[in-house]
Amino acid sequence: METNLKTDVQIMEFAPPERSENTSSTTGKEQYNENVNDQGCNYAKGKWVLDNSRPLYSGFHCNQWLSHMWACRLMQRKDFAYEKLRWQPKNCQMEEFEVSKFLERMRDKTLAFVGDSLGRQQFQSLMCMITGGKESHDVKDVGKEYGLVMPHGGTRPNGWAYRFSSTNTTVLYYWSTCLCDLEPINTTNPETDYAMHLDRPPGFLRQFLHKLDVLVLNTGHHWNRGKLKANRWVMYVGGMPNTNRRLAMIGDAKNFTIHSIVNWVNSQLPKHPHLKAFYRSISPRHFVNGDWNTGGSCDNTTPMSIGMEVLQDESSDYSAGNAVKGTGVKLLDITALSQLRDEGHISHYRTTAAKGVHDCLHWCLPGVPDTWNEILFAHISATSVINS
Repeated sequence: METNLKTDVQIMEFAPPERSENTSSTTGKEQYNENVNDQGCNYAKGKWVLDNSRPLYSGFHCNQWLSHMWACRLMQRKDFAYEKLRWQPKNCQMEEFEVSKFLERMRDKTLAFVGDSLGRQQFQSLMCMITGGKESHDVKDVGKEYGLVMPHGGTRPNGWAYRFSSTNTTVLYYWSTCLCDLEPINTTNPETDYAMHLDRPPGFLRQFLHKLDVLVLNTGHHWNRGKLKANRWVMYVGGMPNTNRRLAMIGDAKNFTIHSIVNWVNSQLPKHPHLKAFYRSISPRHFVNGDWNTGGSCDNTTPMSIGMEVLQDESSDYSAGNAVKGTGVKLLDITALSQLRDEGHISHYRTTAAKGVHDCLHWCLPGVPDTWNEILFAHISATSVINS
């Protein structure tokens, strides 16, 4: 069954920020084809198949890395058929994820996820995949090297960084829900609003980009009026409060920011030739008959009940697909294949969830984000993005 379902992404209706040229000799068209295909393989096009050798790690035992709020094996859920699916690209073979191969290809390298809670899920998924969901004494917390420490009065750091000593491989996550720079407007006022610089990358990336070898960016679900108001974010462009009426529209502001961050990273690639950057397309939500706070639900537990195959060539996330066109930033396209997996969400099974509240945004782990990392590994392997 083919899917052409679209998520709540919007196409740019105004000119994106001007492209910065890099020194690649590849033309825009050739580069975009490279973004979609590795050696002729479009990993986003294919089907879900049953695989009884799954999952790749235990949801019971990956306590060192996996948050309990995403470990469905520790919840009230009783069905786990969603753990037994594997993604099979059409007309090509995707290299199987192997811990030893991953660590060897990432020897003396750093992989960073920068984005929202879905990016954090992908980070935790990869940590569980590398360790096999088991306690590991080979791993060292190196968060201090990246400024990822508990802030005064805070409840958690802005991210985590861990190093696998055997190969000197670092995997980190930095929390940046909007992929733009945030700074207090009045530093002397604890209740101050924050300037949300749509055209400026997060300070973390400006400071540490030179230390990264693989970068995976994502944003999307925090772009709504409720989040902006709750976080006291005020849109800024060019260092000043935004006056562009089109950018006042949340969808347009999000698209502008995605183009801005991709353009900025693209402009940095000649300075950091070792860096390989990916923008991960949006992870779909599956709320039915409402939203998270209006009775929306996702009760289905049957895998592939809404389809099993993706036949479309282009990404369902138009904004992401357009943003990477003509750049050296690759698209990690997971939208359509994840759209088919409505049974894989947290749903109402979290023991601490309020009555009637479903989580149809985040995924059970082990689960769908593991596939995102398998595709990321395939990109790394197929294109030899890790240069010795």
